Amino acid sequence: MLAALVLAGCTSPRDGEASAIGTVTPSGSSSQRPAELSLAGVDPCALFTEAQLDQLKVNSEPRTDPEGRDGPTCSLDVDLTAPYYSFYVEAITDADLQQWVDGERENNSMITERTDVEGFPALTHYADGSSPSDCETLVGVAKGQILRTQLYPTDPSEFTQARMCDLAAQAATLAVQTLQATR
Repeated sequence: MLAALVLAGCTSPRDGEASAIGTVTPSGSSSQRPAELSLAGVDPCALFTEAQLDQLKVNSEPRTDPEGRDGPTCSLDVDLTAPYYSFYVEAITDADLQQWVDGERENNSMITERTDVEGFPALTHYADGSSPSDCETLVGVAKGQILRTQLYPTDPSEFTQARMCDLAAQAATLAVQTLQATR
């Protein structure tokens, strides 16, 4: 777990949360954000090159749901060899990271760790419990806009929480790199 926190850009855990290297301000923005990368009109499936999909071991055609839970969502599946899992990548254009820290999206049964992805303020978010089920990385790519990458395993017992969070962060990093290259 400590290795995952270090890789995610955090220091040692403190009362279920990690100390942040980059911080989220009350407005949900960060002075460390290197650019404003709008997600308006972005198809999340277009945020991954073929090489990046290979790096993530995605082996099926990415599927877009234009509605999604909070915005357009892309499903990326790894389902030819075990362990089986899916990434869900979502473009949220009406939320700030602070909502997951102490706002309307805060959930006391979840662990929220502050980190950064490619210099952008981010959060690692997962269930507080002994049996991991998923992990998501939320990246504040622009004011009021979040890129969410979430990893769902078919069989959670095949993953540690740290591994799930590492994979979600890897997908977020690749998506942000593509978003930066296209803006």
